[in-house]
Parts: sequence; C-alpha cells; structure tokens
Amino acid sequence: MFGTFAAARRSNVSYGLDFEGNNYVHRSLVHLAGTLAAAWLALVPLSPSAAFAAPPQRPATQQVVLAGGCFWGMEAVFERLKGVSNVVSGFAGGNKVTAHYEIVSTGTTGHAESVQITYDPSKISFNQLLAVYFTVAHDPTELDYQGPDHGSQYRSEIFYTTDQQRALAEKFIKHLTDTHAFSSPIVTKVEVLRGFYPAEAYHQHFYDNNPDNPYIVENDKPKVDRLREKFPELLKAT
Repeated sequence: MFGTFAAARRSNVSYGLDFEGNNYVHRSLVHLAGTLAAAWLALVPLSPSAAFAAPPQRPATQQVVLAGGCFWGMEAVFERLKGVSNVVSGFAGGNKVTAHYEIVSTGTTGHAESVQITYDPSKISFNQLLAVYFTVAHDPTELDYQGPDHGSQYRSEIFYTTDQQRALAEKFIKHLTDTHAFSSPIVTKVEVLRGFYPAEAYHQHFYDNNPDNPYIVENDKPKVDRLREKFPELLKAT
C-alpha cells in the first residue's frame, strides 16, 4: 500500500498530484467529490416545482367560537352572513361530561352557550365577524348575563383558534374601549378554544324552525332585523 502510494507520488499522474515545494493539491479528491455530487443529482432529480415550491397554503376556511348569551339568536345572526358556511350551537369553556343543556343551565359547569362559526376569510374577514358580534349579536358590557338570561353560561367570550384571531380580538376590544363605543366597560373575555361540544339537535337552527316562539320574537328577531339594517353588504343573497 505504502509502495503504491509512493510510486504514485513520484509519477504525479495516477493520483493527479501536483507539487510545489511541500504543498500540493489532490485533484483526484476534488474530481471524486464532483462525480459523487453528479451521481446524487442523477438519482434524485430536482424539478423546478420541487426546488422552488410555494409555502403551504392556509386553510380555505377557519373556525372561531363566540359566546354571547342564548345561542339561538347568535346562530341566527351569523348563519346569515356571506362567507359563513356553517354555524353550530353548543358549549365551550367546560368539559365534555357536562356539555348538556340541562347541566350547563345550572351555571356551574364553566361552559358558555356558544356558536362555532366556520368561515372563509377571503369572503368575510375576522374583523367583520367581530363587528357583527359586538354591535349586533350581543351586548359586550353585560357581565354573566344577556337580556333576560342570567348566569355565567350566558357570558361574553371569544374562544380563538389561532394567534392571529387572538391578536385581532384584543386589538378590536382596545379600539372600542379607546373610542368609548359603549357607555359601560366591555367585559368580553378572550381565551383559547380548548373544546367545543355541539348542543342537542333541537337547539340547531332553532330560530328558523321556531319563528313564532315568544322568546325568539322578543329577543332574537330584533337582532336579525338590526343585522339587516347595519350590515346589508354582509348578508347572503336570498
């Protein structure tokens, strides 16, 4: 082995060695590295689409859960907005075991009556949802009640699903506070969503299924009328 290497050093040919005094460049190693790199590229070709792939796309739809009193009226308001594909009445803030209407109604479960809203941000922005939430769907200055309904299950709370939603909600509340949009302090909480549990089937689309219900006529129909008056440009085509 040593003799072969020595012979190669003397010939300066087979191993491609150049000498200049005691310094030399091993051209064979450079050549070998280039050969291996070429072989690797041949085995794993990179197409332009792979080399310059676009960043992952954001989901076409997003979800947020909003609490603001009885979910019948909340659902009726938000399901009329363009860009909103689904609204589900349910409970958030507590655990799955207690997510039942009769139990939540005791006000001891940590749950709030809420609506889960699925929306397309390209058709309706989160700020537009917040505008409807704060000025039409409920009164954000009422602590642990809304209208005739009293208890922590009727509190005002935003359960966000992204950091961007949290930041926008906090900024929106600050703006309302700084501009004195309400005569009383805003009591809306902003918390991360840890779980949402749909309510019983008879609560879903209650407004549309029970238009003559006295509670609906007195408390929720005025909200829908106010939505049509304040935000006609956000309504779905009928």
